[in-house]
Amino acid sequence: MPEHPLVFLSVIALLTISPGADMAVVARSALGGGRGAAFATTLGVMAGCVVWAVASALGLAALLAASEVAYDALRLVGAAYLVWLGVQSLLAARRGDHRQLAVAGARSSSPFRQGLLTNVFNPKIAVFYATFLPQFIGPGDPVLLMSVALAGVHILLGLLWLSLYAWALDRAAARFRGSRLRRTLEAVTGTVLIGLGLRLAVERR
Repeated sequence: MPEHPLVFLSVIALLTISPGADMAVVARSALGGGRGAAFATTLGVMAGCVVWAVASALGLAALLAASEVAYDALRLVGAAYLVWLGVQSLLAARRGDHRQLAVAGARSSSPFRQGLLTNVFNPKIAVFYATFLPQFIGPGDPVLLMSVALAGVHILLGLLWLSLYAWALDRAAARFRGSRLRRTLEAVTGTVLIGLGLRLAVERR
């Protein structure tokens, strides 16, 4: 058990349901490719968290957090990737054919890969795991095991939340297939992704 488990669960749960790049990229997949694509993106997002969880447990995430050059380089790559996804969504909404988004995504990368790269290119997750998780590891606890276990709780909650979100969004979007409202939702999603990318590009740690 981690130290202060209720505090840990409360913070993790709040962060999990907070809107961000994960929810935006899952929404993009749900609108463009349906429920299957959204779930694949969700698995990719969680796989990205696994990458950073292992990196944190091995101390690699702390090295990234300590290196301003490495952090900024990865941050800019991640920002550019989010902007690129957002532009694709805007183009699909402008054409008025939601299938264009799925086709464009299939040509560039799979929904799983899009979710994976969204998180792998986000150094904020590395900093979060490297600085937040150690606060709940007590003296004498196996650091590697506890780091992986704590990150696993976050990943499990994220998987459940994003899967539910993808299912609900797909059900809602199916009612407006081909409508102007669906195009508006795609445009909003693209705008949000571009905004998140620009914010990641300019913000500091």
